[in-house]
Amino acid sequence: MLLRTGQFTFPTPPEQLFGRQAPLVLEIGFGDGGFLLDLASRHPEWNVLGVEISPGSVRRARRRLRQAGLTNVRLYLGQARFLVRQVLPPRSLHSVYVNFPDPWPKERHRARRLLQTSFFALLSTRLEAQGTLRLTTDDAPYFAFALEAAQQTGLFRIEVTEPPPETLQTKYARKWQAQQKPIYHAVFHKAAEAPDPFLPTIERYDVMHHAVLEGVLPKLEHFEKLVHAFEGGHVIFLEAYRSLDGSGLLFLARIEEEDLVQEVLLEAAPREGRVLVRVLPFGLPLSTRGTREAVRYLSTWLEAQGMRLCEAFF
Repeated sequence: MLLRTGQFTFPTPPEQLFGRQAPLVLEIGFGDGGFLLDLASRHPEWNVLGVEISPGSVRRARRRLRQAGLTNVRLYLGQARFLVRQVLPPRSLHSVYVNFPDPWPKERHRARRLLQTSFFALLSTRLEAQGTLRLTTDDAPYFAFALEAAQQTGLFRIEVTEPPPETLQTKYARKWQAQQKPIYHAVFHKAAEAPDPFLPTIERYDVMHHAVLEGVLPKLEHFEKLVHAFEGGHVIFLEAYRSLDGSGLLFLARIEEEDLVQEVLLEAAPREGRVLVRVLPFGLPLSTRGTREAVRYLSTWLEAQGMRLCEAFF
């Protein structure tokens, strides 16, 4: 049920993820999974894909969905923009649901809003003919912002209606109704398609990068966060640990490139008289330029600690 980033090709046929061909429906920001569960239960003929950035929400939703015995649902922990642009093929989406998205109300945070003009343009290329996006929100300024963004593209016919009953059963909907707050709903019907095909831009490698060094690993009595910027992204080494047997080092790194965010573990450990630096397969990370840069920068840092680079596979 839980999709891993390393499973994806760019793009990935939806039937590869679900094991069958069926209309693909996406919920962006599924929270505790209540709406997703209801949607998948009412439409067993659909392939239902949920994307969420909160690990806790993903865990809770996965538990609920497994208890319900649903087999037509897949979950992804990550950014919706990454999934839509890099993973989903053109015209592969039947419909999209966005329920109570983060409105990012402060002026300086508006660029973080999902339903920008650029996202509507991208979505027009991923929706099938007459495909729809359905938005439900309690935030009037965000609702107006989304309507204006869609109108600016000229790619959608907008229908403002009362929220359907199923969207009023979510946790946030019940909360806002108890406070007697108005709830807004719109259906964005695809009417045309952007000329830009929005091809995937992240390069995926078939093998994971690594390096071989000679010398003695540093004792690592103290470690400060390391930040490495590269064109299109950056790597942040957040923590470093001594391995349980004391012979190697482990580094927790956050890799951000375009809309893809990965947290990976890198290992520097003795192998046949040398030290192997690699990204561990834990969590099935995707091999990209970001992982390559992580291995390269860690190798450079170890060289600065007195080690010598012998072989580089990055």
